[in-house]
Amino acid sequence: MDSTMQAVLQFVEENDVKFIRLAFCDVMGTLKNIAIMPSELPRAFETGVSFDASSILGFAPVDKSDLFLFPDAATLSVLPWRPQTGRVVRFFCSVRTADGSPYGADGRHILRRTLRRLADAGYECRVGAECEFYLFERDAEGRPTKRPQDNGGYFDVAPLDRGENVRREICLTLEEMNIRPESSHHEQGPGQNEVDFKHAAPLTAADDVITFKNVVKTVAARNGLYGSFSPKPLADKPGSGMHVNISLARGGRNIFAPGPDGAYSPAMRSFIAGVLARAGEICAFTNPVPGSYARFGSFEAPRYVAWSHQNRSQLIRIPAAPAPEYARIEVRMPDVSCNPYLAFALLLAAGFEGMERKMELAEETPYDLYTANAGALEALPASLEEAIARAGGSAFVEKVLSADTARKYLALKQAEQNRWFAARDKEKYQDEAYFGVL
Repeated sequence: MDSTMQAVLQFVEENDVKFIRLAFCDVMGTLKNIAIMPSELPRAFETGVSFDASSILGFAPVDKSDLFLFPDAATLSVLPWRPQTGRVVRFFCSVRTADGSPYGADGRHILRRTLRRLADAGYECRVGAECEFYLFERDAEGRPTKRPQDNGGYFDVAPLDRGENVRREICLTLEEMNIRPESSHHEQGPGQNEVDFKHAAPLTAADDVITFKNVVKTVAARNGLYGSFSPKPLADKPGSGMHVNISLARGGRNIFAPGPDGAYSPAMRSFIAGVLARAGEICAFTNPVPGSYARFGSFEAPRYVAWSHQNRSQLIRIPAAPAPEYARIEVRMPDVSCNPYLAFALLLAAGFEGMERKMELAEETPYDLYTANAGALEALPASLEEAIARAGGSAFVEKVLSADTARKYLALKQAEQNRWFAARDKEKYQDEAYFGVL
């Protein structure tokens, strides 16, 4: 047992910890957990905790259902909303088979595998997510409604912004869990909010997105509200996205930094070209529900496979950087309903492929794509059905995720799409299947 595990066991013993949650995600990115007693933690580190994987979406069949959770000692976090006497801590876990091998559909394993490829080539990646969500009122019986908490708009303050105290509680809770929110504000839509995160290692960033969603749901419920990560909960209002900021370093130097003449670096250009080349194939993973496609094409959400400097109508923009070390790209396609482990793995692998192949970047499209003629620009998928079709059989997707995981995921998404097709009342079905769940 290494020193980190020993330190964790000492922390548990000295801090009145009574319950330990072992957390992981199904293939769709839904948070799952099992609770064990502190006395069981040494065994969990050594041999894992078994669970029925056949009951987890996208995992194992019933005849191969024994999988094991191994807590990642570096992810120890106290849950601040649980009692401070008899505390509850949580670990993210690796999912393994009976022989100790990583389980193929474990999102953390998939992302780690991609990061290993980058590291083997000498690259270190940083990711920062910008996460949007809505706060809605609940009815007298506690059920979510579509009445926004307020009628505030972008960057508004109280009394128009009635969400400031909830955002404050969310951010302070995250800080107690050693997660670093960088900023928060009211977004464009009524009841819409955003929390942005400081850049971090991609696996940590993905863990933080999962924790953030859990914290938002928990804090909102404690305040009598419903926190929604539906990409388009209100048809005529802005959708909620998850912009992903990416930078890449080698030998401690940001290789996305511009040259002395201000020209974009070849590495950045090829990385962007790689992401754009695979955007249509990975959309079913970065934008996994029908509402994801209703979000595209308005309110600063992209519609076309294009890039530009600062322009928020593009799929990728290059934000202004106050210094070379802050150079990054912002991918504006994903939304927070995605599995961040799979989404980050696919985005990083696509960019890395662009660098490996020294892909040429198409000309910048600096104009407003909401009003200008898009010409011959490739469009993103217009529906989940189209996204599934474009992902199906993609050798790139199967290489990053594994063929088995990609096919299981897409089969589950196709089944969702079939249920949507069969529903007589599409709006009611979407509310029941997504709004009250995401």
